[in-house]
Amino acid sequence: MNWYEIKNIDTIDSPALVIYKERVLENIRLLKWMVNNNVDRLRPHVKTNKISEVCQLMLDAGITKFKCATIAEAEMLAMIAAPDVLLAYQPVGPKAERFVKLLIQYPATRFSCLVDNIHSAEQLSKLGVEKNISMEVFIDLNTGMNRTGIVPERASLLFEAIELLPSIKVIGLHAYDGQIRDTDLAHRKQHIEQGFSKVVILAETIKAVSDAQLIIVAGGSPTFPIYAGNRNVECSPGTFIFWDWGYKHTMPDEPFDYAALVVTRVISIIDETTITTDLGHKSVAAENPLPRVHFLNSPDAIPVSQSEEHLVLKVANATLYKPGSILYGVPVHICPTVALYETAVLIENNSAIQEWQVVARKRKITI
Repeated sequence: MNWYEIKNIDTIDSPALVIYKERVLENIRLLKWMVNNNVDRLRPHVKTNKISEVCQLMLDAGITKFKCATIAEAEMLAMIAAPDVLLAYQPVGPKAERFVKLLIQYPATRFSCLVDNIHSAEQLSKLGVEKNISMEVFIDLNTGMNRTGIVPERASLLFEAIELLPSIKVIGLHAYDGQIRDTDLAHRKQHIEQGFSKVVILAETIKAVSDAQLIIVAGGSPTFPIYAGNRNVECSPGTFIFWDWGYKHTMPDEPFDYAALVVTRVISIIDETTITTDLGHKSVAAENPLPRVHFLNSPDAIPVSQSEEHLVLKVANATLYKPGSILYGVPVHICPTVALYETAVLIENNSAIQEWQVVARKRKITI
């Protein structure tokens, strides 16, 4: 059998998200190998998987620090007793109150979050005083992504201002450079160093005036190979756990393999070269132009149109298919694809054995 073929596929309704456990474990092993098995340098982002059992596999592998993007993801990690969780998001409004509730409800987990301005820091400080708790924060740095964060040149002043506030302490710097996606590794490294050099200067400046040795969390899956060689950085790739078509073909230097696919069935034969499947854009991430998915067992199939519940494909010979034929698809972008499914089917030894809840796709779990 091909690695992706499922013996008891008739037990899986489609469209479905399927996860191959052996490949997930191998991607975790490769992650650790790339930092010489120094798991203290790893802080993987769980936004890709959103599944307790997948995070437990990382815990079982000795990884104790994690990054997440939502309160639900943070609570999911606390529910499996993850020791250290960074909410890589600046909580404002009700989210700030929810973040404080996390700290109170799950005291065994060390939580932190991001801030990039004094107003947000003051709001968190006020909540900390009201609830009689202390909280730790990372200063979010803008090193070129231009999405969130303060530019490094101004961050030392923010650090000094936060240090004067009660119930809040800066423990680190966070630098996400998701804009860097050069396929050429040398160019990728050059662009990383241009931005990260400012982070290093900032950390040295803060240490000189305060003696604070700040943690630096940096990068994502595209930049991980470069940060893996920097002993002073906690690395936070996320997509590595499942990998996808986009990174497989733009980051060929990275060793990870597909570990999650979408399963779809042919539901109609339109003509001699056109078939339709049940993989609508409610079932695979639709933010990219077509093709949004590539089929391992039908590489000549070209998506030509997609609606909520249908994906129309051009094929060389439609007589090779019939209603009910199975296609195994690799999403171009796996992270938002996972979030479209309530459950994922776990595959071991080419057999579907159980379902895992994609629990952190929810806006909230209990908090």
